[in-house]
Amino acid sequence: MQLALQLLLSGILLGGVYALAALGLNLIFGVAKIVNFAHGEFMMLGMYAGFWLMTLTGINPYWGSPLIAVAFFVVGAAFYWGVMRFTIYSTELTQVFATLGMSIALQNLALVMFSADYRTIQTMPDGRSSIDFGFVHLSSDRVIAFLFAIAIFVGVILFLRRTFTGRAIEAVSQDLMAARLMGINTQKIFLITFGLGIGITGVAGAVLVPSFYAFPSVGTFFVLIAFVVVVLGGLGSVTGTMIGGLSLGLIESYVGYFSPDLKEATHFILLILLLAVRPQGILGVKGAEKESLK
Repeated sequence: MQLALQLLLSGILLGGVYALAALGLNLIFGVAKIVNFAHGEFMMLGMYAGFWLMTLTGINPYWGSPLIAVAFFVVGAAFYWGVMRFTIYSTELTQVFATLGMSIALQNLALVMFSADYRTIQTMPDGRSSIDFGFVHLSSDRVIAFLFAIAIFVGVILFLRRTFTGRAIEAVSQDLMAARLMGINTQKIFLITFGLGIGITGVAGAVLVPSFYAFPSVGTFFVLIAFVVVVLGGLGSVTGTMIGGLSLGLIESYVGYFSPDLKEATHFILLILLLAVRPQGILGVKGAEKESLK
């Protein structure tokens, strides 16, 4: 009983982390129908932002997350305006090369600027690195990251459903041509979406750096997880992202305990099975994986 509860809670916390890591990717895909292969590198930069923020100024990345969100919103908007707006109506192959090229460029830029050293930070005072609930022990940083994930997901859902801009984003995601006919400035919506998606990704990296090491190629690990979560939960579905993240976290928690050698392989196996059996995911709309802006 104790072991089952420990694995359950650890899996839920890990799943929340994975969902937060994937939210920005799914948000951008849901609106622009672009798979951002540079997603992991933007998250890597978010991890470095959290690390350097605390190292240079002493500001905890949890408290500094609003500042990081604003900075990465600007980065995301610049990424769209400088790169993606020229490819958004192009073929899928052009979009892949554009985002993949940005991924390689950012990874090598981080290598030049920060070296290949593994970096992390300690945000909790000694003796408070874990939270004990009787016989269950949970990482304090994982608990805080999970709470951040819940808060961000609730905030995104409220933004999409309660604000004019949010409803415009949903309209563009559902039918681009109809949104244009209704007078919605789609270029503005794409810019806001990229800014919002990468802003969330930057915050995700910042709040995860106490739990994971930051290094230039860490994005390749997170981007695979993000793809699995997005495909599992449903392409373009915010709620599905949380469900997909929690599902993957629970699966990985139990598989990692009973067969540690298969823990990493779980991501590949799940991705292959999902693409073969249910490519639209749990809450995704059938055919969303084939949608085009044209």
